[in-house]
Amino acid sequence: MQKRLATLVMSAGGLLLATIVQPVWPHHAFSAEFDPSKPIELRGIVTRMEWINPHSWITIDVTRPDGVIETWEIEAGAPNAMFRRGFTRDSLPVGTQIVVRGYQARDGGRSANGRDVTLPDGQRLFFGSSRPEDP
Repeated sequence: MQKRLATLVMSAGGLLLATIVQPVWPHHAFSAEFDPSKPIELRGIVTRMEWINPHSWITIDVTRPDGVIETWEIEAGAPNAMFRRGFTRDSLPVGTQIVVRGYQARDGGRSANGRDVTLPDGQRLFFGSSRPEDP
């Protein structure tokens, strides 16, 4: 009887813990998703900034020479790493025009791993790229 009760309590505790603790998502390697041989430079307008772990994400609208607007998703470092590099929560408000340098996604889509950003005042900040060769 005690064995059944202990099993029941442990099972209930495990289920409760599973609903409280968020699942851990696997983290990818830079080379699995981005191509270091495809450096890019994008000039665009910030439409969204997400300060989330393990990577922050910046969404920008880039106007191509033919006038077509493309939306790009830029992966940046973890918020804490970016704050240590000089970012504040006010560094990239919606509507800010920025220049992003980084590496395009392997699939050729409109996502990139950001290396650094140049702000309108000329200040250049490092995103905390996950490329192993970057500082």
